[in-house]
Amino acid sequence: MKKNNEKMGIKGQVAIITGSASGIGKAIAERYAMGGAKVVIADFNLEIATAVAEEIKATGAEAMAIRMDVSSEKEVNAGVEAVVKAYGGIDILVANAGIQIVHPIGEFSLEDWHKVLGVNLDGAFITARACMKHMYLAKRGSIIFTGSVHSKAASPLKSAYVAAKHGVLGLARTIAKEGLSHGVRSNVICPGLVMTPLIEMQIPVQAKMLGISEDDVKNKVLRMADTEGMVATLEDVAEVAYFFAAMPTNCLTGQSIDVNYGLLCS
Repeated sequence: MKKNNEKMGIKGQVAIITGSASGIGKAIAERYAMGGAKVVIADFNLEIATAVAEEIKATGAEAMAIRMDVSSEKEVNAGVEAVVKAYGGIDILVANAGIQIVHPIGEFSLEDWHKVLGVNLDGAFITARACMKHMYLAKRGSIIFTGSVHSKAASPLKSAYVAAKHGVLGLARTIAKEGLSHGVRSNVICPGLVMTPLIEMQIPVQAKMLGISEDDVKNKVLRMADTEGMVATLEDVAEVAYFFAAMPTNCLTGQSIDVNYGLLCS
């Protein structure tokens, strides 16, 4: 049997993390920097992205910031080319950028539907496609998507988000099939409830729309009661992102890992 002598790690690798000026994306960028990667803080808000990059550089790691609206094909392509020019290539993409808009389906405007899918699904496709070109040339690469428990389940008021995150799972599996012969793997992280600013902002909105208390939103809609009140941390998600990136072979591809204290177990 042929032995693989490569060790897990990402030292010296170039990693683009979208939506990394805050929340899950920032935690992943910080974890990758700890592992020795050159991290690219790609975010719609360049001012905050630059501040995060400076924080990371202050630790002795390499980092750069770029403005990236992932729903803009032109902006994504330009950003990816800037990274390649600066660092010579791309080893890891974490397609993490996301937004959330909640409405009952009957009140969900097509404009809002397109906004949610434009960032969460179109953005995942556009960034992956832009990076895959360079990964294929290098014959190596790891693409990691931030999916959700909503990649596999549904909740009221979140039709567009659920549709987008289900789509991300299908996209990742297809990239896994197409990328295998090119040395590129593709996987999905599926967090449950992680108390990011995005989630905290939704709780009172959903409570008002559903006519229930915020505690009922947490325990019945977000289903904290199903996990005995335990929620994953930003660091939990970042460690899974590191694991996916640091695998020395492409044996693990087309997979999704739930980070939600067994929320979907039955």
